[in-house]
Amino acid sequence: MSEGRGRRAARTGARLIGGGAVAAGVVVAVVAGLTAPWPTIQREPAEIAAVPAPAPVVLACGGGLLSLGRDPVAADGLSIAATAAVTAGARAEVAVPDPVALDAPFLTEGDGGAAFTALPEGRTRADIAAASSAQIAEPDLAGYAASACRPPLLESWLVGGSAATGAADLVVLSNPGDVAATVELAVFGAEGLTVPPGGAGVVVPPRSQGVVPLAGLAIGEERPVVRVQATGAPVQASLQSSITRTLTAGGVDQVGALAQPATDAAILGVTVSGGMVDAAQVPTLVRVLSPSADAAVRVSVTPVGSSTPALTPTEVDLLAGEPLEVDLGGLENGTYTVEVASDQPVVSAVWQATGFEAGDDFAWYTPAPLVDVPSVLATPAGPEPVLTLQNPGDQDATVVLAAADGGSRIEVIVLAGESTTLRLAPQTVYTLDAASVPVRAAVSLSGDGALAGYPVWPADAAAPPIIVYP
Repeated sequence: MSEGRGRRAARTGARLIGGGAVAAGVVVAVVAGLTAPWPTIQREPAEIAAVPAPAPVVLACGGGLLSLGRDPVAADGLSIAATAAVTAGARAEVAVPDPVALDAPFLTEGDGGAAFTALPEGRTRADIAAASSAQIAEPDLAGYAASACRPPLLESWLVGGSAATGAADLVVLSNPGDVAATVELAVFGAEGLTVPPGGAGVVVPPRSQGVVPLAGLAIGEERPVVRVQATGAPVQASLQSSITRTLTAGGVDQVGALAQPATDAAILGVTVSGGMVDAAQVPTLVRVLSPSADAAVRVSVTPVGSSTPALTPTEVDLLAGEPLEVDLGGLENGTYTVEVASDQPVVSAVWQATGFEAGDDFAWYTPAPLVDVPSVLATPAGPEPVLTLQNPGDQDATVVLAAADGGSRIEVIVLAGESTTLRLAPQTVYTLDAASVPVRAAVSLSGDGALAGYPVWPADAAAPPIIVYP
């Protein structure tokens, strides 16, 4: 090799070595940069808590007692046999809205039930309450009925009544809104679930009522349960139940709807006032249905103010979609709580009669939901109302009941797991506040030839704030 070639080879080798060293240094720097902590900037996202404005409160009342065939000109028409007396009110600082009569095209004359709409005051919800009652003593219809005016629902359940011989029950659908509602009435009975032609596509125009005879949905059915589903607009559903025994009117009631099935139901204020009757006739029974699945149900009965059951608890097995009735006969005079516990969601109600002779009456009692926010309730005209309070929790509840007009204020302690009763004034509106301990409550009314009751529903809880990230 010449001296020139040697020098060139040496310079080339030096460049390769230098380049390799530089490359190795870059790799080391990159690796070190990747593994070393980098500077970061942390910034909490901006957020705004927006509280939705409260919605108007809408209530609908079932209206007066209806009778079929009283008008000789329209033998198949319905007429008002007894008008309803309505009591309505609100918290002291809330203005009571004027009632609006719902149109009732099924009536030969007169208007349907009343509707109330209370608009919020600023950002404050305007809670109101209303209740109605009517009493009649006629050859074709006799008894006393009382019910609370309720908000309309997209789905509800009517547990009660009959389509057997002697019954003249009516499903009443109230639409207090501004949009027509299309309603499907599905009947659960001895054959399971059916949607009869008369229950499909029932249109209830806005600000009006519609009536569907129960016999037209399930003729001959002795223990029906009706599911009410509405589209277009929610409806308030109720059931007028009446019976005639051998040409003798045997009572009447207006049965309110349940909002949904539940696995734990408490039916409060069941009033037994007729004493023991013929064992062949049952004055007290509970109807229960598991709509979707077979269920194991336990029914217990406890006197108000006691923790000792009045009867041995009854356990029954339900087939999905088939209502069942459990005999609760043998109860002495008094006020009771009936609890229905199940491993599947069920709907239930208790039927109680004062007797089976002329001048007797009956009532359907439905489950009372938990009242977990300050709420408003109304008592109707009629016998002295009694409020039953139940505390299902494990700590004592202090319940404050105050007349909305400031006339009276009652404070009572309901022990954990127990119940008590309070006597109220008729045609009065009260506020009920149990602080942070949820309770259940129901109004019951009992007198000469009169029996009725309905649960207290809670006011809607305030809508939670919505977090907005701009």
